[in-house]
This record gives sequence, C-alpha cells and structure tokens, in this order.
Amino acid sequence: MSKDSYKLVANNKKAYHDYFIDDTYEAGISLSGTEVKSIRMGKCSIKESFVKIERGEVYIFGMHVSPYEKGNIFNKDPLRVRKLLLHGYEINKLVGKIQQKGFTVVPLKVYFKGSLVKVEIGLARGKKLYDKRQDIAKKDQKREAEKEFKIRNLG
Repeated sequence: MSKDSYKLVANNKKAYHDYFIDDTYEAGISLSGTEVKSIRMGKCSIKESFVKIERGEVYIFGMHVSPYEKGNIFNKDPLRVRKLLLHGYEINKLVGKIQQKGFTVVPLKVYFKGSLVKVEIGLARGKKLYDKRQDIAKKDQKREAEKEFKIRNLG
C-alpha cells in the first residue's frame, strides 16, 4: 500500500448540512492498537462527535470506535476522548478563528492514509434555517433537472 493511498472509514454528512465549511485540516489521532484494528474493520462513527481545544491541545469527543472483537483487556472505552495531532501553528490558527463569533470545529471524515489513521476536521460556521432550506431547494432543482434530462434522452 503506497503512502498516498486513501481509504475512507467514516464520513460526517450532517456536518455539511448544518455548517458552512470554510477550511479543512488533516489531523492524526492517538489510538490504541485494538482501536486501530477496529477502525480498519470499519467500525467507527463520528456522527455525534465534536472537537474541542483545551489548554492548547485538540481533542475529539463522542467519536465511537467499537471494541475489537478479538481484543481482550486491551480494549478501551468506545466513546473515550481522543487527542488529535496537529502542528502548533495550526492549533493557534484554529484558536484565533474559534474566538470569532459563530465559528466552531467539526470532524468531517476518518480515513486511512497509508497505514495511518487520519481525521479531517473543518473550521465551520453554523447555517441558519433559511440557508438549509436554500440548500434543499437547490438539491431538489438539480434532481428535477437530471430527471427531465433522463426523460428527454430516453424518449
């Protein structure tokens, strides 16, 4: 497996629905061995997870990694807080942005890059209800247009 190979494990589609993603960062994550094996099997969820910066370090809360079936005493708590690994200047940049009104950091996806587990986090602004309605309307229009195009080409 080459270093630039990429295997998606978990995706957070809801984040794109609830937020405008302004910037993305690739972060490493500190895991135990059994957690890596479990993630390799695809048993990972970031649906209800969120990212917090405390004392200059970045943590992900609520990321669910199912216990490894063949693991024993080495299995960790599935919902434990995990540390994300970012460069200092990236953390400082995030802290500066978060202090502005309306910005937050959300996890977007978990994937393997080579043999390493990575988490893509996004600097996000919350969407208002009318923004969500606009997105849904655009999606519906696109779907209708594709449907119309398909009918025209078939008939």
